[in-house]
Amino acid sequence: MRHRIAVVGGGPGGLTFARVLHRHGWPVTVLERDAAPDARPPGGSLDLQEGLGQLALDKAGLLAEFQALSRPEGQAMRILDTAGTVLRDWRPRPDERANPEIDRRHLRDLLLDSLDVQWGREVSQVVPGTGEGVLVRYADGRQETFDLVVGADGAWSRVRPAVSPVTPQYTGVTTVETSLDDIDTRHPDLAQLVGDGSVAVYGANRSVVAQRNSGGHVKVYTKFRAPLDWHADLDLTDVEATRSGLLALFDGWAAPVLDLLGHGTAFVHRPIHVLPVSHTWTHVRGVTLLGDAAHLMPPLGAGANLAMLDGAELAESIAADPEDLDEAVRAFEEQMWARAERWATITTAGLERLVSPDPAEALALFEQVHG
Repeated sequence: MRHRIAVVGGGPGGLTFARVLHRHGWPVTVLERDAAPDARPPGGSLDLQEGLGQLALDKAGLLAEFQALSRPEGQAMRILDTAGTVLRDWRPRPDERANPEIDRRHLRDLLLDSLDVQWGREVSQVVPGTGEGVLVRYADGRQETFDLVVGADGAWSRVRPAVSPVTPQYTGVTTVETSLDDIDTRHPDLAQLVGDGSVAVYGANRSVVAQRNSGGHVKVYTKFRAPLDWHADLDLTDVEATRSGLLALFDGWAAPVLDLLGHGTAFVHRPIHVLPVSHTWTHVRGVTLLGDAAHLMPPLGAGANLAMLDGAELAESIAADPEDLDEAVRAFEEQMWARAERWATITTAGLERLVSPDPAEALALFEQVHG
């Protein structure tokens, strides 16, 4: 029996779910609100870990292709203090493959091949228990039913309300990101500062991290503790005003670090929200969640990895028990909840240490991870 299955969200988790199901001969529909794959910037680089994201790609039969596209050198990490002194300069061994980097757009293109993606399908509501299946309502007024709807649609999931009333809460830490293009030719000194991977600078309750992507593109992320409305008197669409505001927040830091912000030409505000560490729900027939929709946690490198493994394991669970779709989903949820709680505990504690009154906490965390 082939069930009518839809996954809402064309990010790494949703696409991995669809690819693994497709590999097992199951049709699945991907509902993506974006009008096309390149409708918006795909975001920065991802480090895929051996036991998480790389394992998911192996289950999808894509590990060799990933290894050809990934950048093991991107694992390099340099840590500075606010005066610009190098505290740590860690570089991977030539054979190090624990968590190589890959651009999100490269990963997306790798996962997209052969999938049935319905672009421009913005889901507004999911209603289980209709008798004919799970009803999916779209923003344009259309609707259709499925036997299973998987919410892989991120922090502000439109599927989540069908199973859980919980909504993300602000952590007290916000992020403003910018980027630099053609850094090797336009800003060679900054290119040398960033190196092949990332450079991180930690101060009291704030940090600046620059991460190299492919093609000379560098993403720059600031994190700092502030009220959710910290920018009430600042127009974030005003590039000059935003740049000046950020430079004031990091006043006194080393000039090269400030230059990472000073050369930014556009800024994106991303307050960090999370779901409860132990977020679960009473099982609802025909609907489940994975990735950030299920277990949104601080962005410390686990999110996409967990979403992809969630997707791969849900697909495998369904393929292994095709006669009892509901039981396959239940088994997946129990396994996902236990793993997500462990990682949410780790990342919540990690955020506290990375954006801490004592910058030594961030350095100690780095030492622990790379010990």
